[in-house]
Amino acid sequence: MKIRPTELKDIPALQTVLDGTELFPSDMLPDMVSGFLSDDGSADVWLTAEAGGEPVGFCFASPEELADGTWNMLAIAVLPEKQGSGAGGALVAALESLLRKQGHRVLIADTSGADDFARTREFYRKNDYAEEARIRDFWAAGDDKVVFWKSL
Repeated sequence: MKIRPTELKDIPALQTVLDGTELFPSDMLPDMVSGFLSDDGSADVWLTAEAGGEPVGFCFASPEELADGTWNMLAIAVLPEKQGSGAGGALVAALESLLRKQGHRVLIADTSGADDFARTREFYRKNDYAEEARIRDFWAAGDDKVVFWKSL
């Protein structure tokens, strides 16, 4: 498994990842990643996981405004057929290592409290994130926002 910064050529494969996971509409991806790809001064981090030379997943993180050394992992997705292969854990480990080397302190990740996201919540726990907060009915009625936290 190779983890590297996301490149323009990765977009079609990462859109396939999004179509498979339904994390968010894949047509949003080019605009989301454009600042990172075009601006050397972008604070955002986009990482791509490769298996067999092909992109199979990605993660995206951004610094929290008005916070000192706190980052938010805003998205992580792996092709459904590659989930459980270690790609997600490798992405998270690479992101944490990069942020730690840059002197950052905290990484948070938000997800849903719905039953469909039980595997996602377990993924964060498995990767040593603590459930720090739960905001009831955040995403929709009956769908809580669950905030996971990790010290870097």
